[in-house]
Amino acid sequence: MPGEFSPQEILRVLQQHGVSFVVIGGIAATLHGSPHATSDIDITPERGRKNLERLSAALDELHARIRVAGEPGGFPFSHNWESLQRMEVLNLTTDVGDLDLSFVPSGTRGYEDLRRDAVRIEVMGVPTSVASLADVIRSKEAAGRAKDQLTLPTLRRMLEAQREEGPDPP
Repeated sequence: MPGEFSPQEILRVLQQHGVSFVVIGGIAATLHGSPHATSDIDITPERGRKNLERLSAALDELHARIRVAGEPGGFPFSHNWESLQRMEVLNLTTDVGDLDLSFVPSGTRGYEDLRRDAVRIEVMGVPTSVASLADVIRSKEAAGRAKDQLTLPTLRRMLEAQREEGPDPP
């Protein structure tokens, strides 16, 4: 059964293992200042062999299991870089909360696409690649889920405010 949700701990373990990824979804919106709460962390990992080997090791440390409705502890699963490379989406539960891997999020072409405009945001003292607010919006629009439609007006206002402020002075 997962413990208290700690996105910081999930990020710490991923970074400790040297995993290349971009934070996406609701947690990315939160890191940009959205007031909407989220109960999981979504990431898009880079799909190269070495990175997926590091990701597999991080998932082991987090005791990641397949998340299934009605099974709070999830189901154990075996993974390695090859099995992870074949995945598109993987919904997991860990000892410190839920972690979703989305290799090609809706409306994007995956890691390289998201990395291009990602911003570095410090999370508990650790610089973390976070999808740009425009990319978060693009993905949520493409997904078309009801829960995303509820947050989109707020995210669009935030993006407009960012654009009006312009870049930070040197």
